[in-house]
Amino acid sequence: MIIDGRLPGESGRDFAFRILKSNIVSLELKPGTLISENDLAAKLGLSRTPIREALNDLAKVSIIETLPQRGSFVALIDPQMVEEARFLRKVLDTAVIKVACRETDPDVLTKLEDNIDLQEFYLAKGNAEKIYELDNEFHKLIYVAARKEIIYEMRSTIMIHFDRVRTLSVETVKDMKIVADHSGMLSAIKEHDEEKAVALVEKHLSRYSIDAELIKAQFPEYFK
Repeated sequence: MIIDGRLPGESGRDFAFRILKSNIVSLELKPGTLISENDLAAKLGLSRTPIREALNDLAKVSIIETLPQRGSFVALIDPQMVEEARFLRKVLDTAVIKVACRETDPDVLTKLEDNIDLQEFYLAKGNAEKIYELDNEFHKLIYVAARKEIIYEMRSTIMIHFDRVRTLSVETVKDMKIVADHSGMLSAIKEHDEEKAVALVEKHLSRYSIDAELIKAQFPEYFK
């Protein structure tokens, strides 16, 4: 389990939530893993109360399952929840990229260009983990470009369902088409071409459907 330092002003509940979420998405905490409140409290230097609160927050979106007499577990991947999360992301991402095409701050465009350059660098190195990190940063920057950062944060919890599969997809699928997708999105934003941008977002998010059977075949124990 990877534990980053507590942020300035971060409550115990938020700290526990952030660490749990990060480790669930990265699969450091694999689907089906038993969560010990006592162990987690000791590792984070917290009492059990904020740990329990964070687990309850994750249980509300079906990422944590609590079974009587057994404890709390990281939920197995539910394809229906993944699809609902992907649907929500598609609705939001297509709407947001339209706004970004109309009103993008030049400084944000520069950051997007730098991000693409790094993606291409790590693609040449075959570093899928870094590309995954830059993928997240790229999409967040589009929300920043559209001045929709609050919406980005609000959507992030339900996206855990989809993001776990994205993590598996990076490990399983070696043809990193997502870098070309991102480059195309940036071009569309620069050209103020909303139709092209939306088509690229839809293509980008369809890759889970294309890779689903391959992912399930390699990691059957992670799925319901």
